[in-house]
Amino acid sequence: MASGLAALLDDVAGIAKIAAASVDDVAGAAGKAGSKAVGVVVDDAAVTPGYAMGFTPDRELPIVWKIAMGSLRNKFLFLLPGALALSAFAPWLVTPLLMLGGSYLTFEASEKILEVFLPHEAGDDEDDLALSSTELEAEKVAGAIRTDLILSAEIMFIALADVAARPLAIQAAALALVGLLLTIGVYGVVGLLVKMDDIGLHLAQRRTRAARALGRGLVRAMPPVLAGLSTIGTAAMLWVGGGILVHGLEHFGWNAIPHLVEGLSHWAGQVPGVGEITGWIGFAAGSALVGLAVGAVIVGVLHLVHKIGPAKAH
Repeated sequence: MASGLAALLDDVAGIAKIAAASVDDVAGAAGKAGSKAVGVVVDDAAVTPGYAMGFTPDRELPIVWKIAMGSLRNKFLFLLPGALALSAFAPWLVTPLLMLGGSYLTFEASEKILEVFLPHEAGDDEDDLALSSTELEAEKVAGAIRTDLILSAEIMFIALADVAARPLAIQAAALALVGLLLTIGVYGVVGLLVKMDDIGLHLAQRRTRAARALGRGLVRAMPPVLAGLSTIGTAAMLWVGGGILVHGLEHFGWNAIPHLVEGLSHWAGQVPGVGEITGWIGFAAGSALVGLAVGAVIVGVLHLVHKIGPAKAH
């Protein structure tokens, strides 16, 4: 009886060791995969606050919550099963899909840059004014979830590319962990950003001089911070999307553009003491230029199609 109990305990201990090793594998794979997607995460965190701005303070966090729930649905109902199916049945499709998503990011960024230099069409503003606040909120949330779908797809496929050699169960657990933690992180930061001015107003009404000074500083700082985040988000779209395209071209053996970008990175990395940092900046800048070129072409083609369509109708 005692020997049977000892054998059972040995079996339980063995199972526990296997489970612990699996947890370590999942955590390690998730950490490595998630670090590769950091650029898209920065982009996501920088872009999303704009969708919750312009509403009354009591609606800001509910809007962020709706977008976060939409992001989780995107990841767990569509992207995770799709990524695992690709890994199992069509791994050759991962790189082309990554490049397609990267092209979309460069298009979004290039269009934002174009809007800075060209007069803004009043039609969009008039359409927004014609909507009720409920309809406008629903439209903004839907737009944010669509954008998140692209960014989440990039995150999941970047993560998948890094764990593709692992067993399918480890892939699934790692992708689920990456998706959950990054969603919590991104939308936690977004929620904090959109409420920072309200926190500042609350502090500005406190009795202590230090709290009032901090509150006023937060209120004054938030508009330039949000404007800066918008700029960072646009830049991140360019260098992340361009970097995906550069790696995709290299994957397919089209090495001319990747060699130019890598050459720029190598040249920038010659600075003594900070070579790794300047080398990364050089690669990001080269990737952003590639992204800007591709995005500008896409924007130009779509604007041309948009102009030709009405002309044919007439």
